[in-house]
Amino acid sequence: MATFAHVRCSFLPPVPQNFADLGISETLVLDLMLRRMVIEGFSSMTGLSRSIRVALPIVDAVFKHMRQQQLVEIKGMSGNDYQFVLSAAGKQLAGERFQVSQYAGACPVSLNEYHAATKAQSARISVDRRILRQAFSDLVVSDKMLDQMGPAIISQTSIFVYGPTGNGKTSLAERMLRVYQDAVMIPYAVEVDNQIISVFDPVVHHPIEHNDPDVDPRWILCKRPCIVVGGELIPSMLELRLDESSGIYAAPLQMKANNGILLIDDFGRQLMSPRDLLNRWIVPLDRRVDYLTLRYGIKFQIPFELMVVFSTNLEPADLADEAFLRRIHNKIYVEAVDGAAFDQIFSRVVQARNIQAEPDSAEYLRKLCLREGRTELRACYPADICNILLAIGRYEGRPPQMTKPELERAAALYFARS
Repeated sequence: MATFAHVRCSFLPPVPQNFADLGISETLVLDLMLRRMVIEGFSSMTGLSRSIRVALPIVDAVFKHMRQQQLVEIKGMSGNDYQFVLSAAGKQLAGERFQVSQYAGACPVSLNEYHAATKAQSARISVDRRILRQAFSDLVVSDKMLDQMGPAIISQTSIFVYGPTGNGKTSLAERMLRVYQDAVMIPYAVEVDNQIISVFDPVVHHPIEHNDPDVDPRWILCKRPCIVVGGELIPSMLELRLDESSGIYAAPLQMKANNGILLIDDFGRQLMSPRDLLNRWIVPLDRRVDYLTLRYGIKFQIPFELMVVFSTNLEPADLADEAFLRRIHNKIYVEAVDGAAFDQIFSRVVQARNIQAEPDSAEYLRKLCLREGRTELRACYPADICNILLAIGRYEGRPPQMTKPELERAAALYFARS
């Protein structure tokens, strides 16, 4: 396992120097070079090598064939580097290749290499209560809760987090990523049957800078991903999506989340029905593989090497049958907070918001929260009420006040009348 700026990584592919090691056909590399040359106009060997992220010997081998086929015109030299443009024949061929696909980014990796890399980077977690306490230090979490989460995280299988709303289920799930102490290599793209699937997504993948020239640049070092999806989840997000205009496939959510966490938030309230989602993932959750299909019917296997976390305030039995729940090995109930935890949360929130509170404010807020038939304290109440106090202060052009009348005013705005 290597270290970049104190970040460990278990998979470090060497830079391929020939097509056998590259695992990608010369035709596909030729297509990439043609498209890059159209975009760049005036090209060089080192420039193309940098653009498509392959070694110079591979670019040189393709370039020689391009010269033999009179696809390029050499315009000069810069040191030992050719400067060239596409010939008329080259422009015609490039135009034809653009009709098939407009992908002109990093050379993809093979599906076999993607399988091997994902397997090699499977998370191997070693945590105890102390480590978890540190990971969740910004939350008020009981030892009982930590002792449930520890074995669940170590197992690296699926987790069902459920319980009444407003008690931190999503916050807990999102912070699970903090227990990982390493990074992973994610490919820019994967090739399947000469089709290119874009995997790296800067929206969900967070790169870590490294400058190791001996590592295959078709891979990018990233933090382990944590993708959160809520009510917007629809079936198409779990399948390959082909952009008709560019001819490029986008990887589904679970492929982007490989070697990390996929959090299904508010499970049961998606546009996609729970039954459809559960039926779609019975095999992946059980066998750790998934199957995707290209537009023209070619089906292939990808690794399902991720931890899926379902978070819901609905009863598990109302969402899934026993066969599916059996495949979710860890079920964690997040209960309502007690008075001591409520006061601790209140103290943290007041300090963070810089609100001056009267000595008995926490106790009085507890009483307000349990009026009108409400029987449970929720972890979200202190922050929500304090946010209302801040808004009242801004509205009236003064600092926020935490007095009994102000707390009653905020509570009246917050709680619906029964």
